Amino acid sequence: MKTFTHRSVIPATLEQITAFYEDPRILGWLTPPPIIMQVRSDKRTSLTSGELEFTLWFGPLPVRWKARHEPAAIEYAFVDRMIEGPVAYWVHQHGYRPVEGGIELTDEISIEHQKTGFWSLFTRLVFDGLPLRLLFIYRHLRTRWSAPRLQPKATMG
Repeated sequence: MKTFTHRSVIPATLEQITAFYEDPRILGWLTPPPIIMQVRSDKRTSLTSGELEFTLWFGPLPVRWKARHEPAAIEYAFVDRMIEGPVAYWVHQHGYRPVEGGIELTDEISIEHQKTGFWSLFTRLVFDGLPLRLLFIYRHLRTRWSAPRLQPKATMG
């Protein structure tokens, strides 16, 4: 199993980062072009409870994903755990905490690829190494740009 971590400091408040994560538009904001994110079912009742089903479109290729949102072991964090999808195992902890200059955002992913077959090759090319690093650079830049502009409010549940 591999672990990937990406950190950055976002000039925002805890309330703004929480509002950002709770906003239903976040999934589209954090998906880099040319990938298209299509939500099929959103049964989340909070950041730490419920399930989300979506398809990531890589051109004509659909990648279906079902994730369960769960509490994390640390304060100011939540986990999304893949329960159906293209990899053998995927757990993504979204953590954020106050630091000088804003909020330190930490994404930590534990991933295990399928052993054989098409998805084994595809996910190694798209969800590993440099492509995964570039994805989270993009996601943190979008968070840096979007989160401070949100007005904190309850948007999920």
